[in-house]
Amino acid sequence: QVQLVESGGGLVQAGASLRLSCAASGGTFSTYNMGWFRQAPGKDREFVAAITYGSGSRLYTDSVKGRFTISRDNPKNTLYLQMDSLKPEDTAVYYCVRINYNSRAPISSWGQGTQVTVSS
Repeated sequence: QVQLVESGGGLVQAGASLRLSCAASGGTFSTYNMGWFRQAPGKDREFVAAITYGSGSRLYTDSVKGRFTISRDNPKNTLYLQMDSLKPEDTAVYYCVRINYNSRAPISSWGQGTQVTVSS
């Protein structure tokens, strides 16, 4: 079972950028399709982005297209989410997870996440 630890969140102003990281251990990261989800206060957890195991394909939810970029470094067992032009509505706890790429359904357990807060 893979263990995932997110980092890189913080408090920023609207328009700023952040880069989230997700360190994986205990599995074969390079064979996993991976994704990012987020959960805002009082809302359900929602899909943000996904990437196939070889980085050949990527998916994004409409609200982040053109602003967020998902990537991975398989030798480093690390997943990234580059977030540019941040908006207050991006405020949430962000989680990485192993994912079924077609259904976007999470497969692995959730980590503790990393808090992103965007002020207006």
